[in-house]
Amino acid sequence: MKTDFKTVQVAIEDGVAVFTMNNPPVNQLSDYFIKDLVAAFEEAWKDDQVYAIVLTGEGKNFVAGADITQLQKMKNRDEAFGLVMEGHKFYNAIELSPKPVIAAINGNCLGGGLELAMCCHYRVAVKGVSLGLPEVSLGLLPGGGGTQRLPRIIGLPNAAQMMTTGKPIKAEVAFVRGLVDEVCAPDKLLKKAFGAAKMFKARMYNQKVRTARNTFYRLPSFNEKLHFMNYIRAMVGAQSKGYIAPGKILDCLDKGLSADFEADLKVEANGFADLVTSAVAKNLIGMFLNTRSAGRLPRIKDLKPAKPMKVAQLGGGVMGCGIVHLLLANGFECVLWDINDAALAKGVESVKKTFAFMIKKKKMKPADLDKLLAEKLTTTTKLEDLGDVDLVIEAVLENMKVKQEIWLTLEKTCRPDVIFGTNTSALPITEMASVLKDPGRMIGLHFFNPAERMQLLEIICAQQTSDQTLATSVDFGRRIKKVPIVVNDGPGFYVSRQLGGLMGGSVFLVADGVSGEAIEKAMMNFGMPMGPATLADLTGIDINYHVNQTFARELGDRYTVHPLTEAIYNLGDYGRKTGRGYMDYTSGKPVPNPRLQQVVADYLKANNVAPKDMPEQEIIDAMLGLAINEAALMIEQGICDRPADMDLAMIYGTGFPPYRGGILRYADTWGLKNVYETLVKLEGRYGKRFAPAKLIKDMAEKGETFYKE
Repeated sequence: MKTDFKTVQVAIEDGVAVFTMNNPPVNQLSDYFIKDLVAAFEEAWKDDQVYAIVLTGEGKNFVAGADITQLQKMKNRDEAFGLVMEGHKFYNAIELSPKPVIAAINGNCLGGGLELAMCCHYRVAVKGVSLGLPEVSLGLLPGGGGTQRLPRIIGLPNAAQMMTTGKPIKAEVAFVRGLVDEVCAPDKLLKKAFGAAKMFKARMYNQKVRTARNTFYRLPSFNEKLHFMNYIRAMVGAQSKGYIAPGKILDCLDKGLSADFEADLKVEANGFADLVTSAVAKNLIGMFLNTRSAGRLPRIKDLKPAKPMKVAQLGGGVMGCGIVHLLLANGFECVLWDINDAALAKGVESVKKTFAFMIKKKKMKPADLDKLLAEKLTTTTKLEDLGDVDLVIEAVLENMKVKQEIWLTLEKTCRPDVIFGTNTSALPITEMASVLKDPGRMIGLHFFNPAERMQLLEIICAQQTSDQTLATSVDFGRRIKKVPIVVNDGPGFYVSRQLGGLMGGSVFLVADGVSGEAIEKAMMNFGMPMGPATLADLTGIDINYHVNQTFARELGDRYTVHPLTEAIYNLGDYGRKTGRGYMDYTSGKPVPNPRLQQVVADYLKANNVAPKDMPEQEIIDAMLGLAINEAALMIEQGICDRPADMDLAMIYGTGFPPYRGGILRYADTWGLKNVYETLVKLEGRYGKRFAPAKLIKDMAEKGETFYKE
């Protein structure tokens, strides 16, 4: 038989054809890859010398799913349905193979990869590999027979949980649930697969009996299914909010799992076609693809980044310790600097606490942490000890003079090629770098709290930051598993200023008589993790006030502090840290703060404003209109000009609902003409803060969108 295929290597041994799938980087099921697989199977089926087929992968993946870019090309529902049904023909052909097919799962087996494995008649997996159907995270459902085969193999409850959450399971769990037949060490994988092939040859196993479509004993009775579906619909409905895929998956389980497997596959195809053409799926797929391309800027595409391995972290506070965690967890050597031994000791203990979650989840043993700290972490109170580091990250007191003095000392200590990264959240980096002989080496590396968990890294270019510094910083961000978003220097950079735009409309609404509770509810229903009052209590009402003052000073009277904001600040209740803010936390359970409520009531009375009920959508329009306008202003001012990056920053940095696609994607969906008209009305009611940016006006007149595809 032919053994030479572009993405599949075929080797025949003792009557067994071993197909090694090799479609870098992750063995995605692209069109040409599937054609190679089909051709290889057809060759093996025709070859009388071959009695069984073993399917395995090259590298760290068996198959890591479908080619997501192909999903974006689907123009309409009918096309999507047809493509899914074509895919079913591919999977069915393997399941109905005249010769047994054994899946030797060497690595991650996800999405279409697991659906491929479920079509095989025996599954052996290497210990520790992940198996799952994560399509729900893209707003989709498994479209290769997964909704119908998985419940037949592992039972309805386990299958429903796997598919509606998208969370993978390890091979050991898969074995217990019956998803794989054996688990073994990597060097035993092919031996086990060949052993299974011999069992088929000896007729100890029968592939027709072992097909998922012919497995019914794990399926529930009619009444059991009815009760379970009622239960899980209620549970999933409460959790899914704006995500529609979990409900569609349950529809497939409810309407499918019958005696007519082909009809069940059509149910799945219809569900998939509904989802893949939905706005939610398009937004989530776009977010996934944009995440992969984050930080890939034309200005640095031809530069080779340096690979810093030893990093100095200045400051052992909450943020600094989170950054140390990231460095240690990703293989870097770290030097922690602080002002005295007591601060260092406290910092090291805080670093240990950041690993508590990993230890609790048994992803790390206490002894492993001790070894890691002993081998990779050193501490010092002397800046002069940092002469051999490759990168410095500073997270000390937010004081320009203090920071500049540190950088001047390090300029004398460190090599000229060492990058100086500041984690400042507010100070102008261009000014900070101005004291250096080479300001091109300085860049903003703005982590978000908690640094070890938040996925975003906001990279801020000062006016003279060099392209080489930027290229290395973006690469460093990826190496510590962050999503690197590049912006230019300016007050609040991008995320903090954009968050102010998103939540800043609330004070105008409250001053107009709208209740704070209604605004909180509207923003939560929109999909935000919290409303503006809850967020203000968390970040600090005083902090927000001073940021507002900075914006007014640096950006003009558009940002003048609202009189109600002044009154609330003067109350002195600044949020959780003082025990009271918008809410009162002194009793342990948050309740509305009567002191602050009185401040609002006094303001409304003094200005002859009556309480009002505003429709929820009108509240959302005001809040999002201001946010979109703020984004447009920052584009005009050169802070950032890549809509995809701007949207990713808000999703990963602030919890903006991913299914909405981001602020600018939402603007395109809303329509720039509608955005502009809304802002004009709001400006007339609330003043200059809502005055439409010129960019919004121009785009509305021309019928343009932020995204050009």
